[in-house]
Amino acid sequence: MAPGTHVVATAGHVDHGKSTLVRALTGMEPDRLAEERRRGLTIELGYAWTTLPSGERVAFVDVPGHERFLGTMLAGVGPVPAVMFVVAADEGWMPQSEEHLVALRTLGVRHGLLAVTRADLADPAPALEDARDRLAEAGLGDVEALPVSGRTGEGLDGLRAALDRLVAALPAPDPRAPVRLWIDRAFSVRGSGTVVTGTLPAGRVEVGDELELDGEPVRVRALESLKEHVESVTGVARVALNLRGRIAPQRGHALVTPGAWTATSLADVRVTMAEGARGPLPARLTAHIGSASVPCEVRPLGAEAEGAAARLRLARPLPLHLGDALLLRDPGRGQGELRVLARATVLDVRPPELRRRGAARERAKALADASASAASLLRTHLLLRDGELAAMGCPPGGRPVAAGWHADPDHWSDLSTRLPEVVRRYAADHPLEPGMPVEAARHELGLPDRRLVTALVRPPLTVADGRITTTGRVVAGTAGLPAPVAGAVRALLDDLAKAPFQAPEAGRLAALGLGPRELAAAVRAGALLRVAEGVVLAPGADARAAALLARLPQPFTVSQARSALGTSRRVAVPLLEHLDREGLTERVDEVHRRST
Repeated sequence: MAPGTHVVATAGHVDHGKSTLVRALTGMEPDRLAEERRRGLTIELGYAWTTLPSGERVAFVDVPGHERFLGTMLAGVGPVPAVMFVVAADEGWMPQSEEHLVALRTLGVRHGLLAVTRADLADPAPALEDARDRLAEAGLGDVEALPVSGRTGEGLDGLRAALDRLVAALPAPDPRAPVRLWIDRAFSVRGSGTVVTGTLPAGRVEVGDELELDGEPVRVRALESLKEHVESVTGVARVALNLRGRIAPQRGHALVTPGAWTATSLADVRVTMAEGARGPLPARLTAHIGSASVPCEVRPLGAEAEGAAARLRLARPLPLHLGDALLLRDPGRGQGELRVLARATVLDVRPPELRRRGAARERAKALADASASAASLLRTHLLLRDGELAAMGCPPGGRPVAAGWHADPDHWSDLSTRLPEVVRRYAADHPLEPGMPVEAARHELGLPDRRLVTALVRPPLTVADGRITTTGRVVAGTAGLPAPVAGAVRALLDDLAKAPFQAPEAGRLAALGLGPRELAAAVRAGALLRVAEGVVLAPGADARAAALLARLPQPFTVSQARSALGTSRRVAVPLLEHLDREGLTERVDEVHRRST
């Protein structure tokens, strides 16, 4: 689709000439249903478009003005960035004008213009001045206001020029933004299959793209914008997509970029009451976002007040980001009562459970300073991955602490402080083990990924063979060994004091109660020297052996070494290999070695 296409919704009281004005501007019939044309009453959303004097194209979403169709009106306005507000000169401001304005203000629509219709039937000045003031108070600013007549064509050229200025002032949407296309029509076309339409607010859709619809993959087979076949389209735009997939779409569903949104039926929000609405909110309301209209339960989390925190439980999951605005409406209110009650700004799409007494009040306090930011999310969730933050609408700004994980700084600092103590306690409880398994530390710290544990390790801690140990704490001797093991090692060292190189046989080790685990603990404590499996000597025995072997005629054989050391071949061979590894001896040939 060529650049320079914009989307504007209509708003205003029933029978004030919204559809007539769109028809006059575009030459197209926005009322699609025969009943609408017969009754002169817009019931469903209508669509029409035209080219403005500048060459820019504008598409109109024409909404019904009758109070019975407020939900349909919200479905049309929800995804649209700007509004053309219509007030009739001969009737002026009316009840549904007010409700539409409250809805626009609550949804956060801040761009628009005012068209005072039927200027051929009454002086438009009073209605224009009154409506303009009301729009300004509602946050639309000093909007352009023009008297027009859809019947005679009066003022249409000026309106087209005003529309040009309006769309030129709209903020440019991000073509790289993740797609969330709220569906406002879904139907089947013979020979093509499922077709959906909607307003694309940002991002890009291309033929062949795979999107998600209620968690199911769908593929874009073909793409139209304003009845033109295109290969790609960027927001803001009116689009029709021919889809291939197993799920049947409906109005209120959304096509989204896979993995870029969090589908949730539970959200913590900040509630701001609509102008003229009074609390407390009913426990059951209807939430509107985009074209979706979903029943929900409202649970206040703290004191009822402007900007109070609440938890919404939606009847079905919706794809949401932090910062999204939902409009809360009471469809059961009587005639003449304001049904648009509040704006709910999303603060968390994965809120924690409220299990303890007083948890709701604590959660309200935590949300009081919450914002649509990764830092705010991490204060609650403590640890989140890159993809989780992006799907919640807050791509991380800082570097991850480990393997794509981001951490709340205070929580990460606390974990760094706790890990050495956790390792110390484990060593005290398991003195014969070579260190704390990383998995055990992960469980003790309540972490979701082993890589987070290793990222926390700082000297004097170190990680080797899947275990965390403390470097620099080994002191030769039996200190720190369990009493039975320490006693057995001392008895063994007494034996070795008499014959330093006669390593004890397996039977002697067993009699002393020194199995593999006990020997390993003694070696780690520096109380014994292991030269090979099952061959242990006193600490420093290798240096003493090297000194004795240096006195031999060089080079020497294994037999000569065995005799000099007063030991057996069972000990001499692995001891010489140990000395080779330590650089105290070296091989000359297959038979001889020499001291270095």
